[in-house]
Amino acid sequence: AEYGYWLSDAFASGGSAGYDHKGMGITARGAWVMIARHFAELGHDIFAEGFTCAGVGDMSGDVFGNGLLISRKTKLVAAFDHRHIFIDPAPDPEVSFEERRRLFEAPGSSWADYDVSKLSAGGGVFARNQRQVALSPQARALLGIAEERVEPAVVMRAILRAEADLLYFGGIGTYVKASTESHAAASDRANDAIRVDGRELRARVVGEGANLAVTQAGRVEAAVAGVRLNTDALDNSAGVSTSDHEVNIKILLADVERAGAITRTQRDALLVEMTEEVAALVLRDNALQSLAVSLEERAGAEALPAQAGLMALLERAGVLDREVAGLPDAAAMAARIAAGAALTRPEIAALLPLAKLWLTEAIEASDLPDEAA
Repeated sequence: AEYGYWLSDAFASGGSAGYDHKGMGITARGAWVMIARHFAELGHDIFAEGFTCAGVGDMSGDVFGNGLLISRKTKLVAAFDHRHIFIDPAPDPEVSFEERRRLFEAPGSSWADYDVSKLSAGGGVFARNQRQVALSPQARALLGIAEERVEPAVVMRAILRAEADLLYFGGIGTYVKASTESHAAASDRANDAIRVDGRELRARVVGEGANLAVTQAGRVEAAVAGVRLNTDALDNSAGVSTSDHEVNIKILLADVERAGAITRTQRDALLVEMTEEVAALVLRDNALQSLAVSLEERAGAEALPAQAGLMALLERAGVLDREVAGLPDAAAMAARIAAGAALTRPEIAALLPLAKLWLTEAIEASDLPDEAA
């Protein structure tokens, strides 16, 4: 401001004079738009019908806490974070929803604050630093563990592999890799002891609200095994998208402010007034991106030659590095075309943003923006 810089305060301020992502719950809401589409395509309405969920995170966290309050039909059967393990084998959706909301609204809460009288038979909350966890018959049946007493790491691995409708990631860490990858490939030594392979997942849907909860190779392996999932970049994009809207609105209003038409105080009030409208635009964008991936996926193996051509084009344009994006090389694509095998959903989700970047640049370089229409 002192130097009269044109950008002024047009950056994502995290709520001081802009959008408070946790207050809006926007990252989680965006992820659950993606999750809802997965289920809708499986013939399940997550807002009308109950579904089981296992996850990583706790109710004081933005992405996990907000996410677990989106549908009252969510039956959270198991979760863990860096401190505790939570198990509720047959939760009452209404009772558990209200208890989760109480924890979300309590500053700095943890799973240890959960009212254990609200848990179903055989449920419990355990500290991760215990030498062993004593599991009830119900908990063992839920997690597929035969032994009565096991190390916490065994329980957490079982939660990741649980037979649930949804596996939802809202905490920090990379918990799933491919069987072909070493733990070092996940670059998260803290979770080496509990990480599982993509082909071991038994959840029907994975929601990646957290960054890099699953490696790209792990996503592809899970998708081949029948799990429905996208990429973290797609699932948790709503927070970034909200920041983009904030920056663009501030740039637009900077001219108006400089012209004296509004004051900074009025601008800030206008930003607040637009909160839900911005959220609606962001969530609509997520819904459309999710649909775009579904439509491309539905084209199946028939779309492979065109997708191979697109990858080659993006590579020549310097937009795509297949190794970084986790996409098959030209030889692997040729083999897939010959085998009649399609790209998996996570691969399509990785290709989508690169195609959008290339297309945006191509449009800007053309005379299309100058067309009166």
